[in-house]
Amino acid sequence: MTNGGPGPETNLAPEAGSSRSPQSGEPAELGEEAARSLGARLAGLARSLIIPALAIVSGLIIGALVIIFSDLKVVALWTSDPGAAFNASVRDVANAYGALFAGSLGDPGRIAAAISSGDPDQMTRALRPISESLLSATPLIFTGLSVALGFRSGLFNIGAEGQLYVGALFAVVAGFSFGGLPPVIHMPLAIAFGFLGGALWGFVPGLLKARTGAHEVIVTIMLNYVAYRFVDLALKNPPVQREGATNPISKFVLDSAAVPFIIPGLRVTWWFVLALVAAAVISWLLFKSTKGFEFRAVGLNPQAARYAGMNIARTTILTMVIAGGLAGLAGASVMLVPQGKLTPGFSPGYGFDAIALALLGKSRPAGVVAAAILFGVLRAGATPMQAATAIPIDLVVVVQALVIMFVAAPALVRGIYRLRVPKGAPAEVFSKGWGS
Repeated sequence: MTNGGPGPETNLAPEAGSSRSPQSGEPAELGEEAARSLGARLAGLARSLIIPALAIVSGLIIGALVIIFSDLKVVALWTSDPGAAFNASVRDVANAYGALFAGSLGDPGRIAAAISSGDPDQMTRALRPISESLLSATPLIFTGLSVALGFRSGLFNIGAEGQLYVGALFAVVAGFSFGGLPPVIHMPLAIAFGFLGGALWGFVPGLLKARTGAHEVIVTIMLNYVAYRFVDLALKNPPVQREGATNPISKFVLDSAAVPFIIPGLRVTWWFVLALVAAAVISWLLFKSTKGFEFRAVGLNPQAARYAGMNIARTTILTMVIAGGLAGLAGASVMLVPQGKLTPGFSPGYGFDAIALALLGKSRPAGVVAAAILFGVLRAGATPMQAATAIPIDLVVVVQALVIMFVAAPALVRGIYRLRVPKGAPAEVFSKGWGS
């Protein structure tokens, strides 16, 4: 007898001329899964950038209000001629921010024209604002990484400024010493000295924290002042003080120890590239290495890490040593340049800005680099803005402070812009203070 139709078995047979097996759909499924995973990661990245982006926008908006209400003539116009006042306000804000970003990022049209012309001098002039922004961002990247590494390990390193000073002193001493060495030896040696100086200054609070329980916040703050006076003392006495000088100033760094400019005529040096390399190394250390897992585990839950067999004291000391070394590299990046020299107060507060950078960058190396470049742009554009519009440089400090305030209060940003809390996100709670 014949069946009226094909049996169930016939559905399992491959079609004639086809080499497709039942498992041949697996690569397609894997590709779809990889695409979904990539999409989820990109969506997560976008969500993580919403708050910092809106914090920057909010800071610029309030900065615009400061610009408007600091002009008394415009304020008076609001009561007599609101239309003229509005136009004047828009003009003042546009002029201020236009000068700020033109002075830090340059004129896109001018840059395009310079590149198309092929004239090196014209390209140098057009790219100078970007060069100044990257120059300002370089030490900020190092100090930001220093504080971010501490945060990841549950430590609040407020001593980056002092570690920067000691690293700068060690670097400049190595920079004018060892004359006769070739650059391939002298330059890495001076850089290593800068790291060593900061690492030694970070080792002290790390050791005290691990052995005696002394809080790193208090110890690092006090060591900042010790570092200032230590550098002042060194600059007033040989062999650091320049021969014949009566003011506190060091000898010049030798050319063999100076990190060269990336492009002749622009002030940004290869230190910026080294800062990016340092960020990549710290990212690998934190998120790809076993030791980095220990850092993060100790930072999240020291009791659980100790129960798992991790050495809390050793991890604390090592964290502070590496963090101090990174801050020391920030000082070295300012000193080990052509005609580099050490003077009191050479840092405008790189070590303290680092706390804001670590917060803004969510203690992730990539975020720290982006935040440092933002701050470098604001710093580099502040002086051209003041020269063009007579608006004080302090406006940049106001904008920076507002950005940090909004980043530190994500619930405030979500409330202002009516954003919903992402599904599955942890609840925002008040954390205990370090003294509790």
